Amino acid sequence: MSRLLSRRHLASAAAVSRSAPLACVSRWLHTPSFATVSPQEISGSNPAEVHNFVQGSWTASANWNWIVDPLNGEKFIKIAEVQGTEIKPFVESLSKCPKHGLHNPLKAPERYLMYGDISAKAAHMLGQPAISDFFAKLIQRVSPKSYQQALAEVQVSQKFLENFCGDQVRFLARSFAVPGNHLGQRSNGYRWPYGPVAIITPFNFPLEIPLLQVMGALYMGNKPVLKVDSKVSIVMEQMLRLLHECGLPAEDMDFINSDGVTMNKLLLEANPKMTLFTGSSRVAEKLAADLKGRIKLEDAGFDWKILGPDVQEVDYIAWVCDQDAYACSGQKCSAQSVLFMHKNWSSSGLLDKMKKLSERRKLEDLTIGPVLTVTTEAMTEHMNSLLKIPGSKVLFGGEPLENHSIPKIYGALKPTAVFVPLEEILKSGNFELVTKEIFGPFQVVTEYSEDQLELVLEACERMNAHLTAAVVSNDPLFLQDVLGRSVNGTTYAGIRARTTGAPQNHWFGPAGDPRGAGIGTPEAIKLVWSCHREIIYDIGPVPKNWALPSAT
Repeated sequence: MSRLLSRRHLASAAAVSRSAPLACVSRWLHTPSFATVSPQEISGSNPAEVHNFVQGSWTASANWNWIVDPLNGEKFIKIAEVQGTEIKPFVESLSKCPKHGLHNPLKAPERYLMYGDISAKAAHMLGQPAISDFFAKLIQRVSPKSYQQALAEVQVSQKFLENFCGDQVRFLARSFAVPGNHLGQRSNGYRWPYGPVAIITPFNFPLEIPLLQVMGALYMGNKPVLKVDSKVSIVMEQMLRLLHECGLPAEDMDFINSDGVTMNKLLLEANPKMTLFTGSSRVAEKLAADLKGRIKLEDAGFDWKILGPDVQEVDYIAWVCDQDAYACSGQKCSAQSVLFMHKNWSSSGLLDKMKKLSERRKLEDLTIGPVLTVTTEAMTEHMNSLLKIPGSKVLFGGEPLENHSIPKIYGALKPTAVFVPLEEILKSGNFELVTKEIFGPFQVVTEYSEDQLELVLEACERMNAHLTAAVVSNDPLFLQDVLGRSVNGTTYAGIRARTTGAPQNHWFGPAGDPRGAGIGTPEAIKLVWSCHREIIYDIGPVPKNWALPSAT
């Protein structure tokens, strides 16, 4: 590890050395106690293995699927990928969890406290420099992004765990009571678990998204089966081992590696009472139909940013635009997809500054890197389609990355911005093309005048995904107008507004869809991982002068 191990970690290693073989001690000194891999040592000649976890045990599979290194194409991780004929243990495991959950406000309430303790221990471990560095570098190996971006994901996860230490888990299940109509009657509202649930998460945040959703499910009393995109599932496999070390009961959750067809079969046979899906809109809609609506979605985001008429802090705005569009190579569901720029910004030098900032990004430090779901050819083809729209032009980028060994199954494109006139965007046929989400370092830029704000808001209204947005202005009337006529679930407003950012301190999720799922906050956890149950107590006494009434 590049960072010093904590004294406690070294002391523990010394204790182990008195009873463990030398090879084990050597591995222990270079990786955390729970770890079975070392990020720096994973390679084609030294591949890592990822297993499944079901009914309290780590298991392999009859089939091993190879993951290639996104930077050089070497086969470097073996995934024990469960086949359709092997799902029975997972089906049985979920079936053991009743609909009323592993705990609820009237059953095993001590488990709320247990999860507060688990969160405290996990937060402490994840806060140790050696362990946070381990996860940041492991994230970089499978979902290449800069060290700062990878470490930020770990830090958000650690802060989330800190937020739910001690009594905070049981506070999630806070109930209420309302007086009844007569003596002995009252109604109580409870937050009730679903019981057996499923979680499916994507590649772009290998730790933060699955960890936060898993812990939310567990806090509320559910038993989840977790599937993470196999390209990055090694990160959550290692995190699950950390959670076990922190006291997570082995039977409380399962972890599966499989393709989409097998996972779909598992969902249909195991019949989880709620499934959380984070990923593409196409898959989301299929699952919503297959699961008859028993699903919460945090799907695609074609995210917009509007620069208001008040031009200020141009250097800062340019930097935020660059971060929003191109950090993590644009592979964020909150990435800036389209920039609506008031014409007052045209003479500010904003676009030139954005271009220069984009040119600082390089593969060597992973400030730009492999695109794991869109090929270079597909991104280039989309760009060329946009350039056929009258008045369109490439502002910067638009060329493949050079001097790299990224395999062709992945994308490698310079940070790209294409200008498309606003009037053309709104034309039938063009709109669907312009608002197609490209999950890579690609954005559309357009310009509007004072009397064209209605067209901008029309474009926002016509979009289908309402995840994040930014209104960059300190003009209160402008903010009021735009915010009052838009819907995105996580919207930043003000001169420092951004589109990206999913910290643990505020809701992150879409709006405008009753299936929308949030992440991170108590409100998100309660909405996604519990339902409302009302119990009306009516214990009497029956009035002494009660008489049998007439039939009604």
